[in-house]
Amino acid sequence: MPEDLLEECLSIAVQAPSGSNAQNWQFVFVTDPALKENLGEIYSRAWDQYIQSPNSIFKRHEDSDDGDLRNSQERSASSADFLSHNIKSVPVLMIPCYRSRTDGLRLIGQATRFASIYPAVWSFMLAARDRGLGTSLTTMHLMYEKEVAELLDIPYEEYMQCGLIPIAYTKGTNFKQAYRLAARSVMHMDRW
Repeated sequence: MPEDLLEECLSIAVQAPSGSNAQNWQFVFVTDPALKENLGEIYSRAWDQYIQSPNSIFKRHEDSDDGDLRNSQERSASSADFLSHNIKSVPVLMIPCYRSRTDGLRLIGQATRFASIYPAVWSFMLAARDRGLGTSLTTMHLMYEKEVAELLDIPYEEYMQCGLIPIAYTKGTNFKQAYRLAARSVMHMDRW
């Protein structure tokens, strides 16, 4: 994947709003096969731990009366499982990082930091999609954030990793709408 294409998407992404216009973000793109192999091992270890939890993607909505929801969930689980076994083969992995850590902060401090980087992350993903690239935001590796920081020389005490985004060309552009709950079922006006 051309580095200038990634830079073009990132140039759009960093136009996103940032709290106090601080722009406390850095983005690590990983293309080296040995590093991706190591990241894949860490990701798979985290995935194996996650799927044993009561909140895993395999257990959500399994008792739902909504067949469409169950089918959507099964497809999502299958896709996530595939990624866990193949993430090392993805052409590019991107890790967005925020300068400062949220460890021990109150909710306002945590929300401010994530609200200051996720618009850029989403903007990157949209720019990538417009250029024929598929992305997905995952956080699974954060179970082992410090280990990943050591692997990629990310200054752990100064920067917090905020996700991992696999980036690859899509097999086509014929996408269908995802199954989602009706807007009215999650919408509240004036009060809950």
